[in-house]
Amino acid sequence: MPRPTARRTTAKRTQQAVAALPDTVRVGIYLRRSSDDENQPYTIEAQDERLRSYIDSQPNWVVALRFADDASGATTERKDLQRALSAARNGLIDVLLVYRVDRLSRSLRDTVHLLEELDQAGVVFRSATEPFDTATPIGRMLLQMLAMFAQFERDMIIDRVIAGMERKAAKGLWKGGRRPFGYQVDTTAKKLILDETEAPIIRMIFNTYVRDRLGTKSIANVLNNRGLRTTVGGPWSGHKILRMLDNRIYLGELTFREITVTGTHEPIIDEDTFDAAQTILTERSEETSRRASNPSDYYLTGRMRCPQCGKALLGTRATGRTHTYRYYTCFTRNRYNRDQCDAPRLDADAVDTAVLTALASFYRDHQQLIADAVASAQLCHRNARSDRTDELTAIETELTQTGQAIDRYLGAFERGTLDEEILATRLESLRTKQKQLRHRQAELTEEIDDEPVMPARSTLRTVVKHIETIIETGDDLRRKALVEALVAEVKIVGPDRLVPIFKVPRPDTPKDTTNIETGHTDRPKPTRPTTPPAPHRGAAAVLPATTPPKGAVRAMPTLVELRGFEPLTLTLPV
Repeated sequence: MPRPTARRTTAKRTQQAVAALPDTVRVGIYLRRSSDDENQPYTIEAQDERLRSYIDSQPNWVVALRFADDASGATTERKDLQRALSAARNGLIDVLLVYRVDRLSRSLRDTVHLLEELDQAGVVFRSATEPFDTATPIGRMLLQMLAMFAQFERDMIIDRVIAGMERKAAKGLWKGGRRPFGYQVDTTAKKLILDETEAPIIRMIFNTYVRDRLGTKSIANVLNNRGLRTTVGGPWSGHKILRMLDNRIYLGELTFREITVTGTHEPIIDEDTFDAAQTILTERSEETSRRASNPSDYYLTGRMRCPQCGKALLGTRATGRTHTYRYYTCFTRNRYNRDQCDAPRLDADAVDTAVLTALASFYRDHQQLIADAVASAQLCHRNARSDRTDELTAIETELTQTGQAIDRYLGAFERGTLDEEILATRLESLRTKQKQLRHRQAELTEEIDDEPVMPARSTLRTVVKHIETIIETGDDLRRKALVEALVAEVKIVGPDRLVPIFKVPRPDTPKDTTNIETGHTDRPKPTRPTTPPAPHRGAAAVLPATTPPKGAVRAMPTLVELRGFEPLTLTLPV
């Protein structure tokens, strides 16, 4: 007996949908106008008129719903297209009618996907100007060929638009888009012209940055305090000032792709001032593309969150006259200003040193606390074993029943008492269910067998030695790898108080190991940590199972979170 294919099933379902159309056919008309249709006969009104004429020529067809988008056909994320699909799924229409296939989509892949959705919903697709029947192989072939030509036309339009923009750029003409602050656009000449009210603000920004050495956020605050706004009427931010200081358009240049044309419009800033600003940007490392700082300089990136707004703390730096200062700064404050979040910056040197010191001290002096936490985790694991075992038994019973159901459907199909379409639908559902059950079965089996185990004290002593060696003689990359393996998070619990939380892995054969010497990770499949109740506030630690060769410290996959330190007390700068 030959195995049923998706193509035959799809064709049969479409034929049944066509044959089952009621006496009154409910038609949903879909209209789309794109930005490249300015001078083409595809306006919403023109499409609507022609589609209604087409419907009037068909017996028993009536307009049930109308959907119209004013958007590009390059994506399916269109409001009314999604409404049309929802109506199809809910049985509100029998036919979806378009003026041309490219009104549905200009992407071959999206067209095929959309037609499959309509087919699954039992809705027939029709084009008023392109006769084909998707219930037949040749009809589907013609439809896909039309969709392919629609995509080709779209790609050609994109190439023509880009080529036109390149020609404009080569002639020094404004290529379109949002105008830069300080200029207006002469739409007739396609040139930038000076805005006499905004140009002085540009000069003030550059002069303040170069002469007075104010930072970008300070300049943004000055502008906001004076009631000045950006081109879109929004407040100024340090990020906007930064982009402005690095924009060569204020030198009278226009750039598009690899084309740069000078003298296209009146400059606002002279070249000496602009170059001086670039020098300061590089010195302060404010420009992201020129930033010299290594992410490994900040060991705790991604492990601290702002206690006020909940955003992550990022590594930032500020350059003074004789020294560079490192901070952990709230993302909101760094991205905008202190008005959005006034959480204090943390001295990165002090925080990194304190957490590394606590990590070494925890391993060296608090082994009994580790043993107590592991014992608590073991108790939690044993208490949960019964529930996991009961669920595993139920899963295995359901797996057996699912396998038997698959066998019954296959047997009925072989005897000729079951239609291939019903077989395909039921098998797909049962095999999906079977896959989910087996995945959960594997999870439960691993959880039942995965009881926390306390590492030997000799192992802990070896680990302490490795940690102290890396802290004393390791470079930034090795210290950051150490933190990534051993530190779960650092909580900010007060104005000058931090609580580091460490982790302890099981001392068994590793499935996922992180080499602290190199930072390299082998990761076949992660496992979820088991977190016991916290008997005390404070910290925890990660313990390697074995002593790796050449002094490497390795973190194991199954983690037991431990808490036991008093909070670290630090002096946190504003």
